[in-house]
Amino acid sequence: MADHSNAGCDAGVCSRSDLALLHNLRKSTMRYISTRGGMPPKSFSEILLSGLSPDGGLAIPEAYPTITTAELTAWRALSYPALAFEILSRFVDDIPPADLRDIINRSYTAEIFGTPDITPLKTLEPGLHILGLSNGPTLAFKDIAMQLLGNLFQYQLDKTGDELNILGATSGDTGSSAEYAMRGKRGIRVFMLSPLGKMSRFQTAQMFSLQDRNIFNIAIRGVFDDCQDIVKAVSNDHAFKQAHRIGTVNSINWARIVAQVVYYFKGYFAATKTNDQQVSFAVPSGNFGNICAGHVARMMGLPIKHLILATNENDVLDEFFRTGVYRPRTTIETRHTSSPSMDISKASNFERFIFDLTGRNALQVREFWSAVEKGNAFDVSQTPLFAKIKDYGFVSGSSNHAARIVTIRDIHQRYQVLVDTHTADGLKVGLAHRETGVPLICLETALPAKFAESIQEAIGHEPERPAGFEHLEDLPQRFVVKDADVTAVKNFIDEQCGLST
Repeated sequence: MADHSNAGCDAGVCSRSDLALLHNLRKSTMRYISTRGGMPPKSFSEILLSGLSPDGGLAIPEAYPTITTAELTAWRALSYPALAFEILSRFVDDIPPADLRDIINRSYTAEIFGTPDITPLKTLEPGLHILGLSNGPTLAFKDIAMQLLGNLFQYQLDKTGDELNILGATSGDTGSSAEYAMRGKRGIRVFMLSPLGKMSRFQTAQMFSLQDRNIFNIAIRGVFDDCQDIVKAVSNDHAFKQAHRIGTVNSINWARIVAQVVYYFKGYFAATKTNDQQVSFAVPSGNFGNICAGHVARMMGLPIKHLILATNENDVLDEFFRTGVYRPRTTIETRHTSSPSMDISKASNFERFIFDLTGRNALQVREFWSAVEKGNAFDVSQTPLFAKIKDYGFVSGSSNHAARIVTIRDIHQRYQVLVDTHTADGLKVGLAHRETGVPLICLETALPAKFAESIQEAIGHEPERPAGFEHLEDLPQRFVVKDADVTAVKNFIDEQCGLST
């Protein structure tokens, strides 16, 4: 955890010059390894454009940077872009600081996010808050990371003159956020897989109505996990990946995670007055990416008491944190729910947490995921690992359709605030774990307009739509339908790359 010293500042108060001095004193080199131990240490730029590591694992820092009390104090008054630079520069040391600052400043503007705060905190009552993460172009929290990722990709490609074919999978919001961030960018094509008929009408139209020549939507006959499995299979076909310059925007990409770390710090500063306070975050979770960023923030030293993981009816992660058994479900077992972005039964980023939980034992991680990839479970309930979970601050719970409708209605009636179905899951579980004297911050997932049918059921009328989205579902849609078949997807990528050359 953090080294809580005040070296470099008087009485714990830092000026801008003090901050610059603290920043310049850091001499560490950040390198990334694989959760499965088979990748030599690499720089940030070397892992940026790739998906899975060559051994099938996920990239993760050799060690998390730690923050001091002096740095926390200095960061408290920073703007979102300035805070993002301080945090990201600890993970990205192979992009010149001036270039990194420029990329960040172009990613986080009031024009893109509608507010200079980027992630404004909404207080429902003293000690109960919602962190507004859905002000970007696609009305979902994924925009915050994806806007940065698009500019990072473009920066790298401009340096090399290369092209990149992005292959991604979405359960609802990642796809549109990625496509809106990458549309029209030179040298980038996006191939986005989504489960046919499993997203809301709004989410579907937001993606499929895009007519940009570099955007390709592929609706898969199956569930999100089938889409994600295809992405991983292509990533593990090293010859195909190299020949087609395949990259990924899913949260298996480390840049997605580190971009999301920033708003945990921003939310903490907004909800507290001093750095000796703890907060808890309630996080709706399907693929474990959003809450993984909270785990990283806590490991860096942010005073987080609990990371409250909220699932919907697809409760694989809740089951693990309650019982110690991780049992991914089959396609047939995965339920289609009214919080569809969390209809996930194989949480990719969970591997990063297990890597830390095992004391960074890559051999043990390989053993666990060897079982998972064969359709089996792993069980730590009778091992010392289960007791260690509490040391990382995780607690969990699940929600269902009836509970989220009640939560939406209750929050609306009590606070005149309307939330989407996923945020409702987070509030429901977060309130069940709320502690006196510890501020609770629920992370917003998306705007209610994306889930009109459930909002209608909860409050008797549809939510208001932001300007520009009034007739989204009436726009012409452009997509193809494929079976859940890796070869079919590869052939489609071949065809489009051939047509584009």
